[in-house]
Amino acid sequence: MRIVIVGGVGGGMSAAARARRLDESAEIIVLDRGEHVSFAGCGLPYHVGGEIPAADSLLVQTPESLRAALNLDVRTRHDIVGLDAASRTLTVRTAAGTETLRYDALILSPGAQAVRPPVPGLDSPRVRTLRTVADATALRERITAGARRAVVLGAGFIGLEAAEALAQQGLDVTVVELADHVLPPLEPELASLVTDELRRLGVAVRSGVAATEVLPGAAHDVVVLADGTRADADLVVLSVGVRPDTEVFARAGVETERGAIVVDEHGRTNLPDVWAVGDATVSTDAVTGVRRPVALAGPANRAGRLVADHVLRPASARPIPAAVGTAVVRVGELTAATTGANRAALAAAGTAFHTLHLHPSHHVGWFPGSEQIHLVVHFGADDGRLLGAQAVGRAGVDKRIDVLATALRAGLHVEDLIDLDLAYAPPYGAAKDPVNLAGMAASNVLDGTLRTWHVAELDAVTAEALVLDVRSRAEFATGHLPGSLNVPHTELRERLDEVREAAAGRPVRALCGSGVRSHIAHRVLVQAGLDSASLSGGMLTLRAALGPAADELLTTHEPAFAG
Repeated sequence: MRIVIVGGVGGGMSAAARARRLDESAEIIVLDRGEHVSFAGCGLPYHVGGEIPAADSLLVQTPESLRAALNLDVRTRHDIVGLDAASRTLTVRTAAGTETLRYDALILSPGAQAVRPPVPGLDSPRVRTLRTVADATALRERITAGARRAVVLGAGFIGLEAAEALAQQGLDVTVVELADHVLPPLEPELASLVTDELRRLGVAVRSGVAATEVLPGAAHDVVVLADGTRADADLVVLSVGVRPDTEVFARAGVETERGAIVVDEHGRTNLPDVWAVGDATVSTDAVTGVRRPVALAGPANRAGRLVADHVLRPASARPIPAAVGTAVVRVGELTAATTGANRAALAAAGTAFHTLHLHPSHHVGWFPGSEQIHLVVHFGADDGRLLGAQAVGRAGVDKRIDVLATALRAGLHVEDLIDLDLAYAPPYGAAKDPVNLAGMAASNVLDGTLRTWHVAELDAVTAEALVLDVRSRAEFATGHLPGSLNVPHTELRERLDEVREAAAGRPVRALCGSGVRSHIAHRVLVQAGLDSASLSGGMLTLRAALGPAADELLTTHEPAFAG
């Protein structure tokens, strides 16, 4: 049996390695148009930043090592220019000319290409993507040659990794993002924390604006933005997204959807004996059901293995699971991670949901080194099913998102999070882990013990309700909402009459630093017969959500009813 695999790296090489382990007699040929068939693409920014000094360290395998270990026939610089499903042949362009290659089973793993928007000047030699080892090497050479100013177009995961890497090398870096905030999949109130960290690193952040032109110059280029501002650049990193690299296969009759190859649960395409895997395929979102490509290394690697299983052992092959989209990125001293759906995706899918904001410590606060995790959890309003989670912090973020990603895959409800038996010792966590706490808070929302209000409701709340700030007087003095009443939560029971008088029949909307004390206050208020709700995430979330506007809104003047 001859198995031909188009494209290496994650999905393709995983399929090839698994196929060899299942069938020692199969002839397995891997074709890749690039120079390297198996490299650590996720490590490219860290080579640019110098943390991985040698580019060769990124080469996971070579054609020679793959032949020696797995008896794979790996052919680089082989570009597929045609597919004839009827005759089961590929037309391949090489340095020596064009050849025809027959297959019994064909696995397509062409990956994705960097999106190049219609911006004049992107053909400047100073503009690079960051998709290959050659890209990373070229950027390193520019830095070594004296580059001091860089512009990164796009503030997604790769864009921010590139920005951090360039800043580590001492360059003045400007990040330009068309969306309203960096890391667009992240909720805005968490993305603002990442923006603050970028600025701490010395990176200039320009969000909500597009680049309209790159003006090449003799000494440097100039990136022109839609608002008329300009940024000088010795190098430009283009990282505005990717698109499936499928044109040649679509012409041959492979069914595509918005450019991505349509596959079934085993990776089969509409053509006989043709499978596809990785960034170039359509995936169904496990939470929302939206169909889209998922350009992540983990799903591609795992799917490659499962496709090989179906090629060689179809009766026992497991289906490829729907992706939940778990991703993580380091930005300076912060880690940002996400799994499942965000608010925008849930709203677009018409899903009724609740959102909780928590700010627990990554391990017990009384043990040295405790760091705060800023955690957002979404869950079904009707059934409590876990729908998505995001977190930002200096420690413990990846662990919690991994646990929540596992819970998502298992179909757990938020109340099930209470019962997870997670490792605890003072240097690592708490008896009530942040994941457990998320479950407890969500359970309170579902059973009516806790009612929340959110920063998005701020205008309506300040117009129609009494804002009750239950922080200490010292905290209140650092900044509070105009017209709010300060009653520390420890004094609330004795001052209920004062709250009733100030409310004058209006609802009471409580807030504190992070949402813990206002929950306590909420329970007191409700049981005293008042219409109450607690601000999700408290002042920490409010400040993060409003960003610089928070300093303009909050006041340090004493209100009329201050205690």
